[in-house]
Amino acid sequence: MNDRSREVFRRVVEGYLETGAPVGSRTLTRSMTESVSAATIRNVMQDLEHLGLLGSPHVSAGRIPTQTGLRMFVDGLLEVGDLDQDDRAKIDESRGANDSDVSALLDRVGSALSGVTRGASLVLTPKHEAAIKHIEFVSLAPDRALAVLVFADGHVENRVFTPSPGQTPASMREAANFLNALAEGRTLSELSSLMRREITRRRQEIDTLARTMVEEGLAVWTDKGESTERLIVRGRGNLIGEQGDEADLDRIRTLFDDLERKRDIADFLDLTEEGDGVRIFIGSENKLFSLSGSSLVVSPYMNADRKIIGAVGVIGPTRLNYGRIVPIVDYTAQLVGKMIADRG
Repeated sequence: MNDRSREVFRRVVEGYLETGAPVGSRTLTRSMTESVSAATIRNVMQDLEHLGLLGSPHVSAGRIPTQTGLRMFVDGLLEVGDLDQDDRAKIDESRGANDSDVSALLDRVGSALSGVTRGASLVLTPKHEAAIKHIEFVSLAPDRALAVLVFADGHVENRVFTPSPGQTPASMREAANFLNALAEGRTLSELSSLMRREITRRRQEIDTLARTMVEEGLAVWTDKGESTERLIVRGRGNLIGEQGDEADLDRIRTLFDDLERKRDIADFLDLTEEGDGVRIFIGSENKLFSLSGSSLVVSPYMNADRKIIGAVGVIGPTRLNYGRIVPIVDYTAQLVGKMIADRG
């Protein structure tokens, strides 16, 4: 794009993000840095439409950015402002008392984030990452077995799964012995990574059935449907305006259905694991709420060892004020990580 088309594109997107309405050529003639006619601007917008960056919701209406256009704007033209001091103060208030109740802390953070952004906040609480003390597999029936995980902090988890045909109590004991030899002092995620390496290196040291047992144990523990993480949602009412049309309400209902089912809850954390910092997912890029037509601004938070243990984010319409939301989410994620580290 040349300078003129870039300015037209930027002003259309900024106008849409501010008002939610299509931006017309006559409106742009009053704000362009150079004096150009409405006809010239219409020609530029048609070129941008052919490039897939703008769209026209109605005949003879103005233009709005497409999902591709929004992505291009966010990646190349978005100006992220500094965190507003009032917003910072409201987020800081969520610190509350210096207690050890992490769930209560994150609940307050979610409420504060929702209030500041006027969107729906999402907070994924930390996984249980205590060191493992003991693992045991118990045969319940030919097609059912129990995995017992005992953690060093006293936490115990029991999970029922279906073993592969041919598993015997002996093969289960061998698999458990193999895991327990590796597990001492390690968390479940650390054991997961180590076990995959050990299985590759020591394949010849265990028989086929025991190896299958180990691999199936991993699958059970990382199964999304068995996730014990808790997704905290605050500010749902902020997603529905008083004058929302039927299409908006349908979109919100779909979003709420997704939230209630906690569909692909583990993906919320997976979205952040490709790197530090804030990430923006627009429309169908958002795997967690791909049917809702919404955008997700999300950032991981880390423990004292710089390991990602959870995430915070804001979800709302695709016309979010990204320049304002990004520093809020970034600051909140850093604050949560620090507060959790301070609590040990």
